[in-house]
Amino acid sequence: MNHCEDNNVNAKMVPRTEEEIESLIKRLRRIEGQVRGVQKMVEDNRYCIDILVQISAIQAALNKVGLNLLERHVNHCFAKAIREGNGEESIRELMDVIKQFSK
Repeated sequence: MNHCEDNNVNAKMVPRTEEEIESLIKRLRRIEGQVRGVQKMVEDNRYCIDILVQISAIQAALNKVGLNLLERHVNHCFAKAIREGNGEESIRELMDVIKQFSK
């Protein structure tokens, strides 16, 4: 089930703190800047290896953000679902996202 389609999404999630939101936004903005930098490198016809190194750094940064969100989800939202007796649905949802994340 996609959370965007779930009208009861707020009942499932534990809201992020302002600090968590700020940290995620800061990381995503940094990644956005890295992507713009790669675009400029392509426009400037830079050396392929230099571009590939930057792409690798972007992928690593995105993976770190994803793992941070996954860890938070397990420790808060998933734990809440288990406590409230919604473990089976949450396990399926978690496994689906882990499979998607690991592609």
